[in-house]
Amino acid sequence: MDDREEQGHGGSLHNSENLISESPPDPPSTCMEPSFNPPAENDDESTASFNQREILRAIQVVERDSLAIAESFTSLFASLRLALSEVTSSSVDHMQCFSDATGRLQESVLDAATKGSRYINSCYRLNEEMKNIDGLASQLKFLRRNVDVLDSAVNKLLHSP
Repeated sequence: MDDREEQGHGGSLHNSENLISESPPDPPSTCMEPSFNPPAENDDESTASFNQREILRAIQVVERDSLAIAESFTSLFASLRLALSEVTSSSVDHMQCFSDATGRLQESVLDAATKGSRYINSCYRLNEEMKNIDGLASQLKFLRRNVDVLDSAVNKLLHSP
């Protein structure tokens, strides 16, 4: 390779924009140009070396462009990998947050259900106790009458001369 090829493979390869802009302004065609001169022995050698130089230059341009495209793809894939990593990390964080919130909600619901069940059971017991209070009220009325009768009898005995 000549000096221009080595320069193309040197430090300027790391920037794909430089690679494309460093290519010759009028890159040689990769197609071989037909020769209009009649074949002669000296012309054959000069035309062959001219065509070889043109082919080498075209190959250099293609090689530089290929390297620039490869570096662009490498940069793109690195960027995509980073974005995917961030999205995955964010998704994992959101799932962990959702899991924590769901766990706390479940604990709260179980606690509320337990307290509600205790309240309902207390209401049932109170209702059962209140069923017996009517009978107790009747007994108290009967006892009150007996106490009133006894009180009247004691008052008569104490106030009688």
